[in-house]
Amino acid sequence: MARYVTTVESTLPPEEAFAYMSDFTHALEWDPSVTNATRNGEGFELVARFGGRDVPLRYDVVSLEPPRLVVLEARKPAFTSRDTITIAPAPGGSTVHYDAALVFRGLARLLDPLMQLVFSRTGDRAAAGLRAALNP
Repeated sequence: MARYVTTVESTLPPEEAFAYMSDFTHALEWDPSVTNATRNGEGFELVARFGGRDVPLRYDVVSLEPPRLVVLEARKPAFTSRDTITIAPAPGGSTVHYDAALVFRGLARLLDPLMQLVFSRTGDRAAAGLRAALNP
């Protein structure tokens, strides 16, 4: 499993941070690997540039507890991407905890070490964008 975890302090109140983060189309604004993001019914269609190629992903909301938690999941034949976003009140705004995991299946599990390196680099760039987006 490749995993990236970060915590971002935000000047936004928890309700605003939650509204922003639970609308996953905003990933286009803060995650430089996302090249397209649209809402599709209750879910989201994203295209992410990963490992040198565009990967279309359909994210479904698997858990929604306003204003503190949203869990999104995309399933592909070789892997599942699960993003768990937790928002908590903090002095001056809120704290956003982001836990992204890529769980590979079958032979794709052999890619775990390499994908962890790629995922860490991608996650660092997304975390920087997230800090900027959550602190307008």
